[in-house]
Amino acid sequence: MDVRIPKKMKAVVCHGPHDYRLEEIPVPQVGDGDVLVKVKACGICAGDVKSRAGASMFWGDEIQPPYNKPPVVAGHEFFGTVVALGKGAKEKHGLDIGDTVTAEQIVPCGKCRFCRNGSYWMCEVHNIHGFQREVADGGMAEYVRLSDRDIIHKVPESITGYNGAIIEPLACAVHSVERAQIRFGDVVVIGGLGPIGLLKLQLARLKNPGLLIGIDLREKRLELGKELGADIVLNPLEDDVKQRVMEVTDGYGCDVYIHNTGNPKGVIQGLQILRKLGTFVEFSVFTEPTTVDWSIIGDRKELNIYGAHLSPYTYPIAIDFLAKGLVKGEPIITHSFPLEQWEEAFTMAEEGTESIKVVLVP
Repeated sequence: MDVRIPKKMKAVVCHGPHDYRLEEIPVPQVGDGDVLVKVKACGICAGDVKSRAGASMFWGDEIQPPYNKPPVVAGHEFFGTVVALGKGAKEKHGLDIGDTVTAEQIVPCGKCRFCRNGSYWMCEVHNIHGFQREVADGGMAEYVRLSDRDIIHKVPESITGYNGAIIEPLACAVHSVERAQIRFGDVVVIGGLGPIGLLKLQLARLKNPGLLIGIDLREKRLELGKELGADIVLNPLEDDVKQRVMEVTDGYGCDVYIHNTGNPKGVIQGLQILRKLGTFVEFSVFTEPTTVDWSIIGDRKELNIYGAHLSPYTYPIAIDFLAKGLVKGEPIITHSFPLEQWEEAFTMAEEGTESIKVVLVP
């Protein structure tokens, strides 16, 4: 396969909060163990939108710096075609020119205590594609370089269209649902039906819950939630969520609550509607701290509280589910834009009134 690689490419580059630019930059050079991928599509994550707005992490009373270490090419929900292989990359990654691939969002350092014990997704260095340029530029570009430390997965031909851009959020969704330890017959609530919430909804349905409830503020997303398997959908602007959940659970509350929105109100809502000994799973990027009465977690309900971060060992499962049609990506990817229209795409993704998942196509 003869592939001509240009010297320059277009890319959406983060220079800091509120300062993203479409630029022409050099195509990455391929070193030993590296893989050069021509990007087919890259999704816009809620984390991308929040990072552009300057999102930081809260730690006690201190606000940590923004996630981004600019300048860096944005985007971590990408897939594409292998067009160049550095020395040893074919053997290390099991790839050939022309293969369709995706890469996990984290590039593990391989040296910290978490990487050494197999918990690579919690790597202390924590380079993520699209956030830190050192080894991990992102996929909102015509080409992206994957290093010898990247975890790369082949994408089968049965995953068509732009569905390869769903693999990363689906892999994260798999991890969240696995953390929830859903049992047959459980009453499960998915708090937030954005792209990843709708993926979690479909995965939770595969667990055969007794009742599956979706919550969101947008009617379009509630309608899609019903189509994708929710038994009940609730809008907190119109429904008394706690009352409705109590009505369908004989006053006990739900067994499992999975929160996805990053809105503090969603945390409080989940604690209120969970039954005693229930399970709460948190997967969100917050832009402000949440204050709750912790006595409800211990003294009053003895809840199981789990965090969920990234997608450890779940990419093969996500790819398999998409390939077999057990999880649908087509209804979720609602809009695509060329790189040149990245600002319009980000605006649409942030507003979320007309879109579910927005992707950029180089």
